[in-house]
Amino acid sequence: MLFMLVDHVRETFFLHVQVSDPMDPVNTPPELFFTRISSMVCAPVFVFLTGLSAWLYGQSHSPREVSIFLLKRGLFLVFLELTLVNFAWNATLVPTTLWLQVIWAIGLSMIALAALIHMPRTALAIVGAVIVAGHNLLDGIVLTADSPFFEIWSILHQRSFLEITEHTRARTTYPILPWIGLIALGYCAGPWFARDADPTRRLRLLLNWGVGLLLGFVAIRYLNGYGEKPWSVLDDNVRTFMSFMSLTKYPPSLLYLMPTMGAGLLLLALFQRLEGRPVLEVLSRYGGAPMFFYVLHLLVLKAMYLVAVQIWGLNQGKYYGFDSLAGIWLWTVALAFILYFPTRWFAQLKQRRRDIGWLKYF
Repeated sequence: MLFMLVDHVRETFFLHVQVSDPMDPVNTPPELFFTRISSMVCAPVFVFLTGLSAWLYGQSHSPREVSIFLLKRGLFLVFLELTLVNFAWNATLVPTTLWLQVIWAIGLSMIALAALIHMPRTALAIVGAVIVAGHNLLDGIVLTADSPFFEIWSILHQRSFLEITEHTRARTTYPILPWIGLIALGYCAGPWFARDADPTRRLRLLLNWGVGLLLGFVAIRYLNGYGEKPWSVLDDNVRTFMSFMSLTKYPPSLLYLMPTMGAGLLLLALFQRLEGRPVLEVLSRYGGAPMFFYVLHLLVLKAMYLVAVQIWGLNQGKYYGFDSLAGIWLWTVALAFILYFPTRWFAQLKQRRRDIGWLKYF
């Protein structure tokens, strides 16, 4: 959640630094590249933990109840993306472009998982692994707008604009096929976190898979043979490393998901070791109300931007922005502190008022 906050503060107050792609190793300033890279772990871990949470929910509910909950919450997230989340990004009730981003992807992945959970766990793990590892074989399939399957393929695997009306279009920023594979793998990892699971075994699994994914990423990426644009040796070691780590998120390539999930699993192992420490108690409050935090921080960032424009004007051409990335990091720390208190309040409210059904959707 906090890494995500860094990226969204950057997207709000650093738009004047125009680069075609913040992951471009040649034209992007290194400090901007590494600020962007700090948030790479967010979306994959969100989706994986959504699948894991669905399995944990199933420990006290029937498969049918889990499916119904996944379906309803998935539809709710899609609705939220199309309404409140797009309003928070666009600051208008009638945007000309609907951005179908991470909440949309999680929502549709939950809807898919609602059907997939009825498969045997082994079969589901195979399906998830095949999708994550093999979807890059489909990269060469590019459909044009006159194809009868263009809209479906754009939602599944091809980042495109979809014309909705004469004045409105949608951008499939997060094609969902690989996210469906990842949420399935998260569901299959659920037994690691069962009530009666051995913590020592869970820690070993998290460490082994985390390190294995990172080493596997280095090996496959070094070979320059599958699933990504090639990396190359550039002018200096920093730029060469940037080229090596320039990975595709839309949709996420296998080589994007391997290091991010490797790092995510190692973080889960670290958090298990920190259990009972005050720092983990603080961090858990952000995760205790994730959707509440997500919507709140977007609205606060948009309000901050509009107020700043009214006070100081457009100080960076057609944008208001900070002069350096130091401002991004400083405001991230400040907002993390400020937003902690309402998020903690809402997380505690969810715990106290389990009788209020809609609270669990946030």
